[in-house]
Amino acid sequence: MDMQYVYTKKRSEFGRQVYFTDRAVEITADIQPNPELLHDYIPRNPVDTGTQNVREFSEHWVNTVRFETEHRGVNHVEGGWPKDVNPLEPDQTTRFRKKTEKEDGYGRAVVSLGQSIAHTIKQNNAIDIYENYFQNIEADVVEEAPFAKTINIYRDPHSTRRTANHISWNADGARKIAVSYCNLEFQSASNDAYIDSYIWDIENPTKPDFYLKPISPLVCVEFNPKDAHQLVGGCYNGQVCIFDTRKGSTAVEQSLIENSHRDPAYKTIWLQSKSGTEFFSASTDGKVLWWDTKKLSEPVDTLILDIEKKGRLENALGAMTLEYEPTIPTKFMVGTEQGRIISCNRKGKNDAEKIGTVFPGHWGPVYALQRHPYFTKTFLSVGDWTVRIWSEELRDDCIMWTKPSMHALTDAQWSPIRGSIFYTTKMDGTLDVWDILFKQNEPTLSIQVVDEPLHCLRVQETHGRLVACGSQNGTLTLVEVSDNLCTQGKSEKGLVSGMFDRETRRAKVLEARGRAKRDARGKAGAPGEKGEKTTTEGQAEESELKEGDPIEKAEKDFWKIIEEEKRRRERKALGDDKGAGEGGAMAQAEQAVHPTA
Repeated sequence: MDMQYVYTKKRSEFGRQVYFTDRAVEITADIQPNPELLHDYIPRNPVDTGTQNVREFSEHWVNTVRFETEHRGVNHVEGGWPKDVNPLEPDQTTRFRKKTEKEDGYGRAVVSLGQSIAHTIKQNNAIDIYENYFQNIEADVVEEAPFAKTINIYRDPHSTRRTANHISWNADGARKIAVSYCNLEFQSASNDAYIDSYIWDIENPTKPDFYLKPISPLVCVEFNPKDAHQLVGGCYNGQVCIFDTRKGSTAVEQSLIENSHRDPAYKTIWLQSKSGTEFFSASTDGKVLWWDTKKLSEPVDTLILDIEKKGRLENALGAMTLEYEPTIPTKFMVGTEQGRIISCNRKGKNDAEKIGTVFPGHWGPVYALQRHPYFTKTFLSVGDWTVRIWSEELRDDCIMWTKPSMHALTDAQWSPIRGSIFYTTKMDGTLDVWDILFKQNEPTLSIQVVDEPLHCLRVQETHGRLVACGSQNGTLTLVEVSDNLCTQGKSEKGLVSGMFDRETRRAKVLEARGRAKRDARGKAGAPGEKGEKTTTEGQAEESELKEGDPIEKAEKDFWKIIEEEKRRRERKALGDDKGAGEGGAMAQAEQAVHPTA
């Protein structure tokens, strides 16, 4: 629609009206120049000046073309790929590019786009818009101490105090957090009083953004990395359920109770697949179950965690946590209630082939297990009072560990940005930040988040700046760390890789020496005829003591002196009146019964 406005003004306001008539030309004055007046002035170069003989008025009207705006929405998460193409799969993206290049309109579209950006390319060639004009000036960089601050606190709106057991960040940005609430204390009150869990908006700590209403309290909950509206939850009664925020608060799908776990489903993880509908769960009943959201009535596959590889459920180890790296889709790891860590391969034909390396782990349950984001052969685990860092190349011992803490550790996670940093939570409400390149005996930063035990944490994976911590009374605290804790240096990745390689080699050398000692000790401890050591065994023991640990050698010498003193006192108690032959026989018998260490 064209819009115009005409400004009007009375004729009387323009001044006296001018009338023009035609008449002959006449001379009204004729003044001749006076040459004497020329001496009173200084001549200068001619100057041309334009003048306007009428007054200028600002009143005018214009009619411009109306500018129309239009709002369009597009899901531009990974380069604008179609929904059925996973940008993380190279074969799918390559196939899609080849298919697009073969289309008829592809060439014409490229030509038209090329014409539109030709001017921009010419400008870029003429002017370097990224030129650094201050590259030779050294700025004064001040290395500040690491710090962290609390951004928001999200409290459970229900009066019943429940533990925040698990946290999951939405894959579509860092704006929403899903938290599962459940009381897992032994012989605690009934879990049927209030069973809702929530999705929080980080900008609104006063009220949950969305309610999750399961059939049983949620022990864990995870966002689908391919669909930001879909979540999977593990329930206290062993069932697994699927939520869709577009279809309401109740679960849209749930597994049958007879085909589910017999204990709480402590962990659920989405699998890397083309459809994005597969996930697996673990429980302390000793089973790992694979599911597909298209058919949730029964599991797709089952694994019994029997490390003896006999498939007996009564000998299975209870699973407390799972670890799955999307870049290694066939492998996963299980942290058990008995402290063992089991490395598994899903491509095995039976349970014996699926169960691989078993790591000794911890003295108590394994509460956290995660591979390093950059070096997948290295992973950390949390149990009892320590954090242990393992290498897949070693199965008998870890390569690094923290000293025992005064308070039990509950969770840990690597920083997604910096390869040398990991976070831990403790029962005293403290969040610790460890930098293994800086120091290994104590954390780089300790933050007293709350005055109650912390049970879980999760770091936002996009920039690694936000850390969410869940406490025993259901309080979710969002902590922001400083820039130096989420900015990786140029050589940091190489230094971390060198540290892991060095510690792995050291552990291999120690393991080989320990194995050689055990073999030598086994050979030296084998009895010969008449209970006496052979000459070869004595030489083996002597060489072992010479090359072995000085403490172990001193211990053997100590017990040898003790045995000799015992025999001397026994001979003295029997008396010296017996014959030399009888005394010699007794000494020989004692030597057989009490061999020298």
